Amino acid sequence: MKIQESAENYLEMILILGQKLGQVRSIDIAKELGFSKPSVSIAMKNLRENGYVELDDHGYLVLTEKGVAIATRVYEKHNLVTQLLRYIGVSEEIARIDACKIEHDLSTETVEKLKEFINKISN
Repeated sequence: MKIQESAENYLEMILILGQKLGQVRSIDIAKELGFSKPSVSIAMKNLRENGYVELDDHGYLVLTEKGVAIATRVYEKHNLVTQLLRYIGVSEEIARIDACKIEHDLSTETVEKLKEFINKISN
């Protein structure tokens, strides 16, 4: 199932912040992305209604199984593209920014070939 790029970005951010902070609130996402709290709240409501995110007993955001699957896939693409861009000499900051733009449109075939290429150049 294809979801919107913005939803993928939110799911990826929940995954990243979860790894970094342990527990994630909407305000954490708003601060990290520079979005307003109401905008993030609306997005989280939509993600909950579509089964990608749940709230735990303390009000923290938790990715569901399908939320984790999407977030992990997008984050993997992000890391692969970032590595490739860094390899060709792009600065860390620009590589991360550009990877965020590119990651949503990569096919499965391209991702697999990127993995193979990065494994070759890493060895």
